[in-house]
Amino acid sequence: QVQLVESGGGLVQTGGSLRLSCAASGRTFSSYAMGWFRQAPGKEREFVATAARSGGARAYSASAKDRFTVSRDNDKNTVYLQMNSLKPEDTAVYYCAAGNWGSSPENYAYWGQGTQVTVSS
Repeated sequence: QVQLVESGGGLVQTGGSLRLSCAASGRTFSSYAMGWFRQAPGKEREFVATAARSGGARAYSASAKDRFTVSRDNDKNTVYLQMNSLKPEDTAVYYCAAGNWGSSPENYAYWGQGTQVTVSS
């Protein structure tokens, strides 16, 4: 069992930056790929980024690539999402998830409660 708690969301202007954090409980953090997803009102949950168990391999959605960076610290049981050059269309609830490598929500068994990111124009 893994419990995940996100933090770092908030309100930011277009072009601004935020860093989301996701703290995991348990001793098996390094056994899981860690993903970030987001869900805007009226839309399906979509993949943002993921980091492999060791953190060496990373993958991004087309909208996140070149603006967002996922990283993880296995000693601190924490995964991060650095978001730069934010746009209004990035507004969503952001979730971290633990599971198997991939971009489908079905790959991830454990989910946090989400943190709201709002980008004003």
